[in-house]
Amino acid sequence: MTKKKQSQYIPKTQKKSALSGRSATGKLEIVKSGMGFVIVEGWDKDILIKSNDMKTAIDGDIVKVLVERVSSSGRPEGKVTEVVKRMQNEFTGILEVSENFGFLIPDKNNINFDIFIPSKFLKGGKTGDKAIARISDWNGANKNPQGEVVELLSAERDNQVAMKEILLNAGFQLRFSDEAMKESDALPETLPEAEIAKRKDCRDILTITIDPADAKDFDDAISFRTLKNGLYELGVHIADVSHYVQPDTELDKEAYERATSVYLPDRVLPMLPEHISNVLCSLRPNEDKFTFSAIFQINEEGEVKQYWIGRTVTHSDRRFSYEEAQEIIETGVGDYAEEVLTMHRIAQNLRKERFEKGAINFSSQEIRFKLDEEGVPIGIMVKESKDANKLIEEFMLLANRTVAAYVGKRKVNNAEIPFPYRIHDLPNEDKLANFAQFSARFGYKLNLNTPDTIASSFNQMLKDVAGKPEQHILEQLGIRTMSKAVYATENIGHYGLGFEDYCHFTSPIRRYPDVMVHRIVQQVIDNEVKIDKKMDAKCTHCSERERKAMEAERLADKYKQVEFMSKHIGETFEALISGVATMGFWAETIAHKCEGMISIADLSSLDEFVFVEADYALVGSHTGMRFRIGDKVQIQVVRADLEKKQIDFDFVPEDQVGNAIPVKKAAAALKETVVKKKNTSSEKKGANPAKKSTSSPKKSTGTSRKKDN
Repeated sequence: MTKKKQSQYIPKTQKKSALSGRSATGKLEIVKSGMGFVIVEGWDKDILIKSNDMKTAIDGDIVKVLVERVSSSGRPEGKVTEVVKRMQNEFTGILEVSENFGFLIPDKNNINFDIFIPSKFLKGGKTGDKAIARISDWNGANKNPQGEVVELLSAERDNQVAMKEILLNAGFQLRFSDEAMKESDALPETLPEAEIAKRKDCRDILTITIDPADAKDFDDAISFRTLKNGLYELGVHIADVSHYVQPDTELDKEAYERATSVYLPDRVLPMLPEHISNVLCSLRPNEDKFTFSAIFQINEEGEVKQYWIGRTVTHSDRRFSYEEAQEIIETGVGDYAEEVLTMHRIAQNLRKERFEKGAINFSSQEIRFKLDEEGVPIGIMVKESKDANKLIEEFMLLANRTVAAYVGKRKVNNAEIPFPYRIHDLPNEDKLANFAQFSARFGYKLNLNTPDTIASSFNQMLKDVAGKPEQHILEQLGIRTMSKAVYATENIGHYGLGFEDYCHFTSPIRRYPDVMVHRIVQQVIDNEVKIDKKMDAKCTHCSERERKAMEAERLADKYKQVEFMSKHIGETFEALISGVATMGFWAETIAHKCEGMISIADLSSLDEFVFVEADYALVGSHTGMRFRIGDKVQIQVVRADLEKKQIDFDFVPEDQVGNAIPVKKAAAALKETVVKKKNTSSEKKGANPAKKSTSSPKKSTGTSRKKDN
């Protein structure tokens, strides 16, 4: 592993006089009160911006700020002088229409303006209609921006509108510009013979794709054959998006702005128009396609003896779903069974070697919704990663790290090539120590001495916890303990994967960094590297867009969970406590993976509960009753609020044989137990009044409500 990057020094104190009059650039976050805070990298405190000093800035914008004063508490205060980058330009809301104009009142509660819309741009919208409006002009002189309706939503179901709202609020455009669509539509489907002649022709080699059954675009394929020297030739072929999407075109600009496709339960918002993602670049069976490939000579143990990287033309012979490939692995029967089984053995050996060298075997559970024709969830399933998934995963990892190492070895004028590495830093020491303390309560010990011992003990814990009630909780908390992977030009390695060099090369249809990687790799091959001085900023942008996409996906999943649970009000389910705080605890249903909250106020009839942070638990002051993260509980669904994306549960107590009993009855039984304990204690004191306690009084820590598993 390469040397860990040192964190930038951030001064804990800054002189007020040094701050006043300074300009800075950062991200604006507006709270419900209308006040804003600009987060500036390297500054100890955010800059307070009053609502009248924001100019035309909107929540999430990148802005330039002038610091005018510093409060007595040391908080800098200032005003926005320039909107550097607008993060959102379209908004959902409700129309209010007059005779010659209208307004869109945005749904977002931290937006302090309405959008003025001349009547000719209302598209027939009436007062009370739900719509999407785009800001077309905002010169700062007017309090309200001017805009136009781009879509009326009143005829759509609430769940359809909610998904669009989530995407817009995350800063993603719902549609491509006319210019980008024209460029896309003009791209020919026929492969020019002149271009084919420039590429390695792999069309006569067995090539397959393995993807989800409902996949629409196939951006990776695997070719396989046995060589005369006894080795296998394994080709990882990736859709050559960079051939079709040229720099500085409208297509390229819009792909960069999105930086990623967004996958919601009922839709995909693609990074590229469908003509490119689903037709031109999709490696569909029985079609010739342009690809960018990493081709390996490899033995069954997974040892790479030689590799080649470059542009190719390929032909997929067979499309497999993960389920079909898994059946071949399990039964040994099916199309190209011998080749699939050999690739499976190679992948298993690559995987084994990866973990032996320090990779961490995290496998978080992903949920999948079964939707009816109107997008309403009628079932929730947990996605299972089987050997077929791992086969593809290992070959993609092999290609990604090989390409990163290939570029990393090259220099231009003795300087490193600016390149979008995918990096993953060491975990935060404090978070790691807290997690180690928590996992020890379940009997799992982590060795925190070195990065290697941390990884190996994490893997041992994940192996030991498999199938146990605390598995999901420890996996989730373990993932939160780790640093977040990001894109960066400084290569510090990927700790979680155990790689010194790593990048994203294998999914250019859905990730813009992969497109950048393809372009730079071709420049290296041609020995014509163009130094991109903006690569640092591009990496930051792509990391930010990835984070916003993940937030949107989580919000959409939560909405669908709430929508699903709204059909189960009053029903009782078994759940695991997934989080604890002073206001109550969260529990996740075991059957559906839906999380809801039990308020501490709703537990008041049972006892007066105190949050014990060190134990991740709520503990009853009188009864010792305890709710600890990882405990199994019975809950009842009492509320499902779609607007807040929030589910509320009630705790359902059990009697001694595990039967659910009313809360009032449980509370009465607990109080009777407490009274008996007090009476027994008093009788004992009365029996020997001369005996005095010499120890200091202790707080009761209580015992677990249920025995730990």
